Order: sequence, then C-alpha cells, then structure tokens
Amino acid sequence: MSRKKKPLPILEHITITDVAAEGKSLARVDDKVIFVPFTVPGDVVDLQITKKKHKYCEARVLRFIEYSNVRAIPRCEHFGICGGCKWQNLPYEEQLKAKQKQVFDQLTRIGKIDLPEFLPILGSVKQFEYRNKLEFGFSNKRWLTNEQVALGETFSNMNAVGFHITGAFDKIYPIEKCHLMDDLHNRLRNAIRDYAFEHELSFYDLRAQHGLLRDMMIRNSNTGEWMLLIQFGKTIDTGNGADAWELTEEGRGLMQYIADTFPEITSLLWVYNPKCNDTFGDLPVHVFKGNDHIYETMEELRFKVGPKSFYQTNTEQAYHLYCVARDFANLTGNELVYDLYTGTGTIANFVARKAKKVIGIEYVPEAIEDAKVNSEINGIDNTLFYAGDMKDILTEEFISKHGRPDVIITDPPRAGMHEDVVNTILQARPKRIVYVSCNPATQARDLALMDAQYKVAAVRPVDMFPHTPHVENVVLLEVRE
Repeated sequence: MSRKKKPLPILEHITITDVAAEGKSLARVDDKVIFVPFTVPGDVVDLQITKKKHKYCEARVLRFIEYSNVRAIPRCEHFGICGGCKWQNLPYEEQLKAKQKQVFDQLTRIGKIDLPEFLPILGSVKQFEYRNKLEFGFSNKRWLTNEQVALGETFSNMNAVGFHITGAFDKIYPIEKCHLMDDLHNRLRNAIRDYAFEHELSFYDLRAQHGLLRDMMIRNSNTGEWMLLIQFGKTIDTGNGADAWELTEEGRGLMQYIADTFPEITSLLWVYNPKCNDTFGDLPVHVFKGNDHIYETMEELRFKVGPKSFYQTNTEQAYHLYCVARDFANLTGNELVYDLYTGTGTIANFVARKAKKVIGIEYVPEAIEDAKVNSEINGIDNTLFYAGDMKDILTEEFISKHGRPDVIITDPPRAGMHEDVVNTILQARPKRIVYVSCNPATQARDLALMDAQYKVAAVRPVDMFPHTPHVENVVLLEVRE
C-alpha cells in the first residue's frame, strides 16, 4: 500500500518582497524562501504551495488580497499563459533595476572577485515590437487553460497556431496577438491559420509524427524586408535525389495564397522536415518566391541574414550592445583582434575598421560562410574566419600561426566558455578581453578562472529582452602587470 501524500499547505496574507530569477518573485515565511510566479514586490496574497523542498518552496496565487503600488498592467491578452514576457506586470524601470541587481549578485556571489562600480544598465530602445524573429508551431492538440477546463469548454476544431507550452511538448497555446514583433506578423500568422481552417489543412501531431503544417518562422529587418519559412510535415517524393521533395497541392495552394496576399514578404521559403524535432539547420531550404535572404543594417554595414543565420533578435539594441563592446575594446587601428564565437561575424565586421586585423572563430560552418559574405559585401578585407569547435581551433598552434592577439572579444553561448578555451586565452595573454555574455552566472564562473591574471576594469549590463528576466552583460578585463 502506497503512503498517502500530505496535502501541501495554504499560506495566507503573505507579502511578496523581492524579484527572483526566471521571472518569479519571492516571499519569506519562517526563514524559507517561497517562489511565486506572476507577482511583484508589495503584493499581498494567499498562496497554495505546489512544491516543497528542504530550503525553498514554490507556490501559486490563490487570491490577491492587496495589489502592489509597484505594478504595471500587462499589455498582452496572453500574459500568464504562453510563458513569455513574464515581467509585463512589472514597470520597465523596475525591470532594469532587477536586472542590474541580478548581474551584480551573480558576479559577486559566483565570481567572488573584486569588481569596479558598475556602469548603469542600458535599457532597450523599444519595450514592445522589438524582435526581428519569431517562431510559431502548428499542432492538432490545442492547449486548454485551467478556466476552459473548469468550464468544460469544448472545441470542434482542436488545431492551433501559437507557442509551445512548457511541460507539454506536443501542445500549442493559440496566439491571437503577440506584441513582440511588428503587427504584420500577427496578420500573417492569423491569415495562415484562417486559410488552413477554411481549407481543412492538417496540423502536425508531434506524437504520431504526421500532418501537413508543422512550424513557421517569421523574420523582418530594419531595411523593411520580411522572410517567412513554413515547415511542412508532408510533401511529394519525386525520386530525384537531394531535390526530391515537392510541395503537395495543398501546400502549394497555401504558399501561393501567402505570396498573393502579402507582397511585403521578400523571402518566402519552405522546408520539408520529417525529423522528430523542429530544427532545420541540416535540411535543404527551398525558395517559393523572392530571395533566400534579407538584409540588416548597422551603421554603414549591411548584413546578409538567411533562414539559418544567427542574428541578434533585437536589432536596435544589438547596435548599442556592440557599441559597448567596441568602446571597451578601445581599438586604435593597430590591434590584432580575436572574435570568439563570432556567429555570422557581426561583431568582427563591426569592429574591423578600427582594428589592424580580426580573426573570427565559430562552431557552425554555415554561420562562417555568412560571416565571409558579410565582410565581402561591406568591402572589409582585414577579417579571417574559421569554423570548428572553439576548444579544438583555438590552440597554441593556431596562435603561433596567426599571431598573439592584442584584444580578445568573446561572446559565448549560455553555457559560457570551455575551460580549455579559458586556459588558451590565458596563455595568449592579450592586453584586454571584452566578454559579452547572455548568462551572467556562467560569465561569473569564467571571470573567476581568469582572475589571477586579469582584473575586471568595467561592467555594463544591457537589456536585450524587455519583460523577461534575461539580461546581457559586457565586462572589460585588463591584464594584471
């Protein structure tokens, strides 16, 4: 006989005191931290404990007794359900304070190193409609809210276009209006949905792995160009080898409808994806209409962006982020610069005209090809790019061949830098290191590894994603004499 679980307690009249990680806030009860989503400091609430651990608990709000005076009204009708923009209920000025504090706490608590006074966080130019890329899934399993389940609502059509729900990989929460991107993307997504409903196109079943419509990716640029890529789960096999796949009659009808209805789209693409996941980096992309790319601009530079290209999703704020990195690098025109995790060479090309030479290294071969193209179209001839695993490329032999860098700019993924990469950087001993991070926690770990040889000379957080707990941080390291 299994032991009955004790019911988790209800806590009454609890005051939320602080902002916490992952878009949550927290309260303290009997020396235990309680993490609560969709609340802000100053809220007084009744809580239902949902998870109980030795040092902390998680809870959900049963009832708001008193709302905080530090509270904003969320703009989005989907707030609290879709999982994004979790801080819409927190005024933007308070979000920036929380992000500045987050960076400080992580660098001091994890890094345990001497730090200068931080420069103030750079807030995003736009708080809404700031993204240049969004992805939406199609599913034949619509996510129902708790209210819809409680009311016993039924739907004759359970197909949905929207965002995946955390913890339910095969379910999609339908999105009517998202404020993260120019409103054209809403009209585009909803038009595709309505056409699919009207023509009874099948939506993808992730468990059974069948259905016509699987995913869509929308990109726009500051040049006014738009890209749309549709992932299809069903095509026609013509037997012609690598180019064997053709659109079904239904798929072609949809793509023609999009082309006719939205002339703003300059790059209309499709891909056949028979895999178990939605990634398409290893799949051929087909052009239905227009070009296979769009362009972004930054200062006098143009950057070619394809469907597989990595480009910062907040274009305007990316410019300010790169300006901070360039200012910290303090280039005079005589420096050899290594740009680690260069992606499509955005930073490398951005600083190239103030450096003697820039060498970029990136894991993804397609990104490196984009980086070379971006140098070419901008008339930049002092860059070199290499593709491969950073710890395998950046070696003493590589440095001996290409020269010891005066400045290293590094912008690693969320996991931070491999310890072998850190050791090679230390052996190279550049005068300055500019460390751009999307995860201050792993940045703090890496800074601690370099602390014996490098001191932190400047720190500046940059907000790239308003209404989320994510924050970028730029650190300048100077070699100790």
